[in-house]
Amino acid sequence: MAMTNWFSQVAAVTGTAVRTIPQRRGSSLATVVGIAGVVAVMVAVLSIGEGFRKALRTAGSPDNALVLRAGSDSEMMSVLLGDAVEIIAQAPGVARGPVDGAAADAPLASGELFVVVDLPKRSTGTPANVPLRGVQPAAFSTRENLRIVEGRKFEWGRNELLVGEGAARQFRGLEVGSQLVWGRNEWTVVGIFSAGGALWDSELWTDARVLQPAYQRGNSFQTLIARLESPAAFDRFKDALTTDPRLDVQVLRETEYYGNQGRTLRAIIEKLGFGLAVLMGVGAIFGAVNTMYSAVAARTREIATLRALGFGSGAVVVSVLMEALLLAAAGGTLGAIGAWLFFDGYRTSTLNWDTFSQVTFAFDVTGALMIQGAIFAILLGLLGGLFPALRAARLPVTAALREA
Repeated sequence: MAMTNWFSQVAAVTGTAVRTIPQRRGSSLATVVGIAGVVAVMVAVLSIGEGFRKALRTAGSPDNALVLRAGSDSEMMSVLLGDAVEIIAQAPGVARGPVDGAAADAPLASGELFVVVDLPKRSTGTPANVPLRGVQPAAFSTRENLRIVEGRKFEWGRNELLVGEGAARQFRGLEVGSQLVWGRNEWTVVGIFSAGGALWDSELWTDARVLQPAYQRGNSFQTLIARLESPAAFDRFKDALTTDPRLDVQVLRETEYYGNQGRTLRAIIEKLGFGLAVLMGVGAIFGAVNTMYSAVAARTREIATLRALGFGSGAVVVSVLMEALLLAAAGGTLGAIGAWLFFDGYRTSTLNWDTFSQVTFAFDVTGALMIQGAIFAILLGLLGGLFPALRAARLPVTAALREA
């Protein structure tokens, strides 16, 4: 019975507090907007990391294995000689099928060469490192969802480029028909492809056999990507390569390799996002404190009267906190929705610290990030309403009746 009475008191006092918010709409609106700004910035910054992670995650397929030289952290640090690539392509577990310019029953394995070229960004004109990948014919059979959206594929043996649509949007000079000079060669852009937002959208592709002499790489590659007969064939494929005395390689699932990339950048972005949120949140807390102190001051006589009528101090504390949480929840919701409306899908590029080349990606404002923002807003509201609530509860009834 006592508990029911306490809840009734809380409901009555809270209801009165909420109904009087329009009378303090200036300070209340300032709190809502302040918290909304904090949440919007936090969610927007963290969505950069989510978008970057998504671009890398979608690059990997459970049906693919990636082979590097033993001890290499990334393909930039790896070297595979041509003879090794031939041995790896014929290993057990590699799927076979038709590929461009080859027999109908060829191994679906592509030895690949990775170099970095300079191109100006469209937005600023500043030079950026853009990945140029030399591939073998099976490359188009090892990537899922890759399709030509403009122009055509490059012809094998010619100085032609196929450009990812992300790179085409972010960097200048990559329109179909453009002429570019890198290494010892002049290159012609003949087509643009889409990989559904995956890492490949950031790259330029050409024939590995043409890229090798242009950069004096001889008969060497850096990685090999193999389509397996099934994900279960991975162990058989790996065991065959790591026990072959002719090879010195490490074998990873493609999903594992790309899942591990970008950890440095994601960690920086997460620290930046939460750091900015905390710094801005301090200001939002002070704003909430001022708002709630103003609310308590405006309701001093009302609170004192309720206390005199037998309402407990706990009900007063809860009512002030509930008002603060209501304003914080409104601000958090507004900020999260604003971040989603203005930033979700916004495309940009940044440096992949593992390959020192640009990766194009889209901001990804996920539901989980929006929930994080709402939780952070509620925390700000609790901190902002705590001290005003305690003051309201501790104010002597006789003194309160003389105030305001």
